[in-house]
Amino acid sequence: MTWQAEADLVVVGSGVAGLTAALDGVSAGLRVVVVTKDDVDAGSTRWAQGGVAVVLGDVAGDSVDAHVADTLAAGGGLNDAAAVAAIVGAGPGAVRRLRERGALFDAVPDATRPARLDRTREGGHSAFRVVHAGGDATGAEIERALVAAARKRELTVLTGHVATDVLRDRTGRAGGLAVLDGVGRPGVLRAPAVLLATGGYGQLYASTTNPETATGDGVALALRAGAAAADLEFVQFHPTVLFSGPAVGRRPLVTEAVRGEGAILRDRAGQAFMADVHPLADLAPRDVVAAAITRRMAETGADCVFLDATGLDGFAGRFPTVSASCREIGIDPARDPIPVTPAAHYACGGVVADVDGRTGVPGLYAAGEVARTGLHGANRLASNSLLEGLVVGERVVRAVVADRNGVRDADLVPPSPAVPVADRAVVQRAMSTCAAIGRDGAGLAAASDAVEAATVLAAPVDRSGVEDAALTLLAQAVLAAAGTRRESRGSHVRTDFPERDDRWQAESLRIVLDGAGRPVVATDALAGAA
Repeated sequence: MTWQAEADLVVVGSGVAGLTAALDGVSAGLRVVVVTKDDVDAGSTRWAQGGVAVVLGDVAGDSVDAHVADTLAAGGGLNDAAAVAAIVGAGPGAVRRLRERGALFDAVPDATRPARLDRTREGGHSAFRVVHAGGDATGAEIERALVAAARKRELTVLTGHVATDVLRDRTGRAGGLAVLDGVGRPGVLRAPAVLLATGGYGQLYASTTNPETATGDGVALALRAGAAAADLEFVQFHPTVLFSGPAVGRRPLVTEAVRGEGAILRDRAGQAFMADVHPLADLAPRDVVAAAITRRMAETGADCVFLDATGLDGFAGRFPTVSASCREIGIDPARDPIPVTPAAHYACGGVVADVDGRTGVPGLYAAGEVARTGLHGANRLASNSLLEGLVVGERVVRAVVADRNGVRDADLVPPSPAVPVADRAVVQRAMSTCAAIGRDGAGLAAASDAVEAATVLAAPVDRSGVEDAALTLLAQAVLAAAGTRRESRGSHVRTDFPERDDRWQAESLRIVLDGAGRPVVATDALAGAA
């Protein structure tokens, strides 16, 4: 029997965007329920190492305009300039409010004045503007502070519940969320506002920096509810993930800040190779570095390259998380170069939403990695992700409050029980082999055929089934977009179309579901490339 409950706002996901919105929603007088598949702190936020990119006005020569310019340069011409300006400009206030909630960032000791926050620099940034916590544990500290604030406010959190569908009324407005609990019992949360803050879809690939929860649930929920997604082909691979042999699942990240502090990438012969690739050398944008590493590995026949941090003083104190991961495989970064390789890291695209989180479906909102606001374009600038989650998480609540008076129908339309589902191992193998760094038309078509052959219609009855259905839909959507974009731009590299072609710059490719429920590229999204 299906249980029911009511709220003013249902938040799906408990990372930085979701908890920020939930806390602000409670402060605004809303009845808020947070739904999360695991424990409240088990999402992607806690694994973020580097920090928050923000201009606080205390670094000589840096400015919000410079941060905007760096973001646009990294985004490969597909950013929404207005969205970039809005989100970057709101960063200082969002970080201040986060600190008021208890987040503790690393500071520079100075007996003559109040402690100033320490800064580091990461790839694509023209200045030292990334604030961090615990050395390289920024996400963990932000999550700790937000979870503590949530418990203090006695926020209602349903752990161990997976969202199966965004429910709509007969007018097409979002009206609630269907969920399954840990033993497969169905429930309905009726609410006039649903916020998707579920993170990305790194588990689409066999090797990723993402936790097991990152299965693309939010994008799948939004597409099935009638919203559009965009920029799904731009999957950012982090250049430096710790390599300890062939492995699948979540891999330890080696934060970009290590290179920001002076570490150098070398091939297995010890040769530094990034200076010949980009003017910023080892601090080039992530898509450039990841592609360069992949090429170098292919040229040398190696399984990895090496990050040489042996010249850095106090490595273990500055990067305790990385140091601990290295020690587990017998590496001492003070003496040994760190073996690294790229792995799937961040979805630059997602559910089409504005900077207030509004999607094309009234009452449905999206924030954080699940959303495509236009901040990232074809390649995310390092440490802009936590920034976006903080800023848009705040703005969503103001939008929800402003939208509350919309006319709604009391009846909710039941969703279709059966959805396409393929075996996860088949999906991951196809995507890792044919749709990772370096793609071509033949490989993308082969991946599509493999996923299609493994797909059946089924009604998910537990979390694993829901996740497999989401990954199947995301694989189909990413492959549709990647096969359509016949150029190389940002984190989308087509070896059969290696050059950037600005006929494709006019508009991002939007993905919608057709009448049969299959993801297709919206026809109007092709106009600019005709």
